[in-house]
Amino acid sequence: MPISPAPLTQLPVRRLGSEDLLACADLSENRGWPREEHKWGLLLTAGTGHGMDDPHGPGLAAGSVVTSYGPGLAAIGMVLVAERYARQGLGRRLMQHVLAEAGDTPLTLYATPNGQPLYEQLGFTEISRSTMVRGHFTFTAPAPEAAVRPATAEDLPAVLRLDHEVFGLDRTHIIARLPAFADHLRVAEENGEIIGFAAAWPNMDTHVIGPLIARDPATAQALIASLAAATDRPLRTDIDVRHTSLLGWAKENGIDAVATNAVMVRSLPDLPGDWRRRFAPLTVAAG
Repeated sequence: MPISPAPLTQLPVRRLGSEDLLACADLSENRGWPREEHKWGLLLTAGTGHGMDDPHGPGLAAGSVVTSYGPGLAAIGMVLVAERYARQGLGRRLMQHVLAEAGDTPLTLYATPNGQPLYEQLGFTEISRSTMVRGHFTFTAPAPEAAVRPATAEDLPAVLRLDHEVFGLDRTHIIARLPAFADHLRVAEENGEIIGFAAAWPNMDTHVIGPLIARDPATAQALIASLAAATDRPLRTDIDVRHTSLLGWAKENGIDAVATNAVMVRSLPDLPGDWRRRFAPLTVAAG
C-alpha cells in the first residue's frame, strides 16, 4: 500500500543561499512578479533565505528572505508561495518558521493587500503606508538647487554615519554593498557636510531609487533629479505616504503611484530612526 505524502504544511523549511538564486527568481516569475535576479542576489548574500522545496519536482514551493539589523530589528521580504500551492497554508507555515527563528527580535515588513490579513493574524500591526511610484522622469517640475554629486569611496564613512542616524540601526552590511550593487550613487552636500544620499540600482527594465535618505524634501528631490538625469530607464521607488510633497512632485514629473503597501511591525511600537529623513528604502524586501 503506497505511503501518503506528508501534508504540505509539514514540509521542512531550509536555509536558502546564493546557489538558490535562480530557483528564487523562478518562484517570483511563477507568481507573476519580475524575476529580479539582481535584487535576489543582494538579499541572499546580505540576508538569510528560508524556503521549502517543491515536493513534486524541482524548484521551490515557497520562500522568503530575512535581513537582520542586529537584535533591534529584522526585515522580512519576498514571501512567496508557488501558484500550485497557493491558499494551502504554506505562507503561514513559512512565516511561523521565520517568527520562531527570530525569537524576541522585533520584525518589520511591507505587506500587500493580499498578505496583510495573514500578517495581522501573526501579530503585525500597520504603522504607515508606502506608495510605489513608477514612470519616465519628465523634468516638468524643477528640483530645488542643491549640491549633488556622484559619491566616492571617501564618502562611505560619512554616508554610513548618516544612515545609522536616520535609519536608527547599523546597516553597514547593506549600505557598504551599494557601490557595487547600484549603477549610480549620489550624495548631497552643504558646507562640506553630507546631508543626503541615494542610489539607483538596476531591476529588470527600471532603475529603482533606494535608499533615499535626505535632510528634507527639497534635498530628496535634488537627489532624485540627479539620478533621473543619469538614466534613460523608467524610475521606480517606494515613498512613505507621509511625504506628501515629494509624492506630489514625483507625480508632476511623470512618476505616478502604481500600488500602495502597508508598513507593518511586530513586537515594536514603531520603526527606529527618523522617518522624516527616510524617504525610500533600498528595497521594500529589506525594510
